Amino acid sequence: MKNSLFIIILASGLTNAQAPSGYYSSANGLSGASLKTALSTIITNGHQDRGYNGLWTGYKTTDIDKNYENDGSILDIYSEKPSGADPYKFTPVTNQCGTYSTEGNCYNREHLVPQSLFSEAAPMVSDIHFIRATDGKVNGMRSNYPFGKVGTASFTSKNGSKLGNSVSSGYSGTVFEPIDEFKGDVARMIFYFVTRYQSKLSTFSSGNMLGSSAFPGLQTWELNVLLAWHNQDPVSQAEINRNNASYSFQGNRNPFIDNPNYVSQIWGPSSTSGSSTTTPPSSTACANETFETIPTESSASYLTRTWTNNGISWTATDARTDQTISSKAITVRDGSLTSGSSANGIGSLTVTTQLKFSGSNGTFNVKVNGNTVGTVPYNTNATTTTINNINISGNVAITLENNSASNRVAIDNLSWTCYSGTSRQAQNISSTTDADQKSLRISNNPVSGNEIFVNGETQSVQKAEIYNLQGKVLQTISQPFKNSRNSIRIKNLPSGIYLLKLDTSVIKFIVK
Repeated sequence: MKNSLFIIILASGLTNAQAPSGYYSSANGLSGASLKTALSTIITNGHQDRGYNGLWTGYKTTDIDKNYENDGSILDIYSEKPSGADPYKFTPVTNQCGTYSTEGNCYNREHLVPQSLFSEAAPMVSDIHFIRATDGKVNGMRSNYPFGKVGTASFTSKNGSKLGNSVSSGYSGTVFEPIDEFKGDVARMIFYFVTRYQSKLSTFSSGNMLGSSAFPGLQTWELNVLLAWHNQDPVSQAEINRNNASYSFQGNRNPFIDNPNYVSQIWGPSSTSGSSTTTPPSSTACANETFETIPTESSASYLTRTWTNNGISWTATDARTDQTISSKAITVRDGSLTSGSSANGIGSLTVTTQLKFSGSNGTFNVKVNGNTVGTVPYNTNATTTTINNINISGNVAITLENNSASNRVAIDNLSWTCYSGTSRQAQNISSTTDADQKSLRISNNPVSGNEIFVNGETQSVQKAEIYNLQGKVLQTISQPFKNSRNSIRIKNLPSGIYLLKLDTSVIKFIVK
């Protein structure tokens, strides 16, 4: 969900998520099918089935609008209009379905994975993590169709959700497409379903969306659609709120809201098929050094070694090349391993280490552009470590620095994911919030031209700043509303996503 009403809190910067300490620790260092299985175990443990009728009770805390109108009505992804007045509102309990004939009559229980696919069996039929409170009429029109990109719509809801023929690559049947604001929400709820219930998938009907095996768990065309939607529409505060409330109600969590990087770590980068943009993924494979091309001359001597592989140059100081882990490895004594500058940033880093000869357990410092972002342990066993949520965009140089002057440590299979999302600096900017942030919003979002219109209490704002997603200040305006109570003149900006900081409140906006 991407909403200009709120501060942007993306990816690892989601400071309001409330997973208990260690909740995901058994998934550390895993990827692919192994990570999916570990997460399945985690979110199965603690899951309490509250029953199908219990969903009505759950919705009184999980599906309340605290992020748009903030009026206590039901937050319905099929009727919510993020930048305007909603066509209708539902009062919790009072407007439960019931019967309906038109939009706005009542809300009911929308299974994003149709309950017919699993024969309405428990606990799936009552799992609140993928069952939303939505308008009954629109829910009925969506029926059991999979989600995808619509070509020609045969039905359009009052907020723009559509039913029609698929133009998603690999599927030509009828599909349902929510508005852009909720595409990522839908994707992450379905990712939850195929992870939580992966051991049962072989017994479910596919519905032209589910796979028949635990991994990947979805049909290829649907997986590509959902990966693109996940990357296009980052996790929002509303999703965090719902995840926390669902955890309180049901006892388990949606891991893809708590840690969006799990998506790429399991399924890899998205295809752009079915996406309404070609928005780059926030985390894809970026570099993979196996040390198979390291120089072999004087292999047992500790020298400065240099080589280039896959377009990245490398320098290892006080290093030998005759040791192995899975195959060739670089062994550093009183020195470091450093990459040349690499584009596309870094999301998470994974590396295998092993102490050779004699010595004691220790750690490497891991630095990005000279700044320490974590440590990697080593001992006499081959140990693989992942540092998640480094999240630095732009050009990066990676260094592993040996903290010991005598330990000789082999390094192998060093890789990292790209990162094209909000940098740590921008995340720090976006996390400086106050009570006024909900009262300020940009009304013309996306922005076209050189003027931003802001609704809310603007008279006391002393300074406006515009940042790009790398955290760079592009424009600073003192007393921005001195001449106009609701608009700010901005410089020409290329198309993209930016942050507007008004004193301590931060709002995301898009330039067409």
